[in-house]
Amino acid sequence: MKILITTDVYKPIINGVVISTFNLYEQLKKRGHDVKILTLSNTRASKKSGDVFYIGSLPVKVYPQARMTVKPFHHYIKEIIKWKPDIIHTQTEFTTSLYALQIAYKLHIPMIHTYHTMYEDYTHYIFPSKRVGKKAVALFSRHALRKADEVIVPTNKVMGALKSYGVKRTIVEIPTGIHLEKFKEEINPIEKTAMKKLLKISEKDSVLVTIGRLGKEKNVNELINLMAPLSKEGRDIKLLIVGDGPVRKELEEHTRALGLDECVIFTGMVPQEDVHKYYKLGDIFISASTSETQGLTYIEAMASGLPLICRKDECLLDVVEDGFNGFTFETEREFIEEIELLLDDETKKALFKKNAVIKAQKFSVEEFGRQVEELYIRVINKRHR
Repeated sequence: MKILITTDVYKPIINGVVISTFNLYEQLKKRGHDVKILTLSNTRASKKSGDVFYIGSLPVKVYPQARMTVKPFHHYIKEIIKWKPDIIHTQTEFTTSLYALQIAYKLHIPMIHTYHTMYEDYTHYIFPSKRVGKKAVALFSRHALRKADEVIVPTNKVMGALKSYGVKRTIVEIPTGIHLEKFKEEINPIEKTAMKKLLKISEKDSVLVTIGRLGKEKNVNELINLMAPLSKEGRDIKLLIVGDGPVRKELEEHTRALGLDECVIFTGMVPQEDVHKYYKLGDIFISASTSETQGLTYIEAMASGLPLICRKDECLLDVVEDGFNGFTFETEREFIEEIELLLDDETKKALFKKNAVIKAQKFSVEEFGRQVEELYIRVINKRHR
C-alpha cells in the first residue's frame, strides 16, 4: 500500500502524537508499505527530508506547540497527488488535515483519523468557562471528524468522549504502541549511581518518579501536595519530576512554600534518548493526571519494571490493574496507604514490578502496526465495494 500520514507536529518536536506517528511510520515501513508523512515545518521554510514533507508554518498562541500555514495549496500537495496514495491517515485535526481532505477528494481515497488529544482538558488555554470549552470541543470534534471513514482512539475513555460529543463515525479502539526494548534494559550501575549523586538522591532513598510535560492539566501540583504527609513520616523518600513546561516555575515556588525543597527534585527537560534512564532511578511511577488519552509514560514505566500508582481515570482501565501491577487512588489517604504498602513490602513490590513488564507487552509497536494495517485493508476494501 501507499500510505500518507499527516500531522501538524513531527520531529524534532517530541510529544505523544509525534512518538505515535513515528512508531506507526516505522512499523508500516517494516511491513513493506510505501509511507510518506506530510507535516508542518517548525520554521517558515518548507523542505523535504526522506519520506517527510515539511511545509513552512507560523506559531499560533492557541495551545503549546500549535502552528499553522498560510499556504492553502502547496506544491508538495501536487507531488503527493501525483504519487497517488491508497489511503490517508490523519493524526491532528488542524492545518494538515485540510491538506488531507484536498488529497482524499482529488484521488477518491479513504481517510482514517486518530483522535489523540482530549481537548476539553486544554480549554483553559482559551476559555475561562469549562462548560463553554466542552461545548466548543464537541462542536469542533464533530466538524473535524465528519469526513473520516473511520476514527481510531487509543482508549475506551476517548471513545466515550467522542460519542458524547455526537460524533457519528465508526470508532475503533487501537492502543498506541511504543518501543519497549530500551525501557526493559538496565542501565550501567556506575552511571545510575552518578545520576543519583547529581540529583542528590542517596542510595537509601525511595524514589517516586513522574515524567512528562509540566502543564496545568497534568496536575503535578497534587503530587507535590501528597509528598507533604509522606515527608512528615520521617521516610527517606524523594519525588523525581522529569520534564519541563509552562507551570514549572509555579510548581517550584509551591514546593519551596511547602518546605519540600529537599525531597522534591526537578530535572527540567532531559534528552529524549536518556528518558528511559530516569525511570530506572524510581521505585514507583506516580501520576495525578486525568487529562491523558492513553498515557504513554504509564506504558514506558511498566516496561521499565515500575509499579504504577495513579489517580483513577478511565484511560487507565486497561493499564493499571489494581493489586496486580499497581493501584489507582481517589483520596490522599488511599495514595499514602498504597505507597506505604509497596515501600514496606519488598516481596509485593517485586511481584508488581514483574507484572508491570508483562502488562506492558500488550502495547508493543509491533502489535500496534499490525492492528492499524488490518484496519487500512478493511477500509480500502469497503471503499472499493
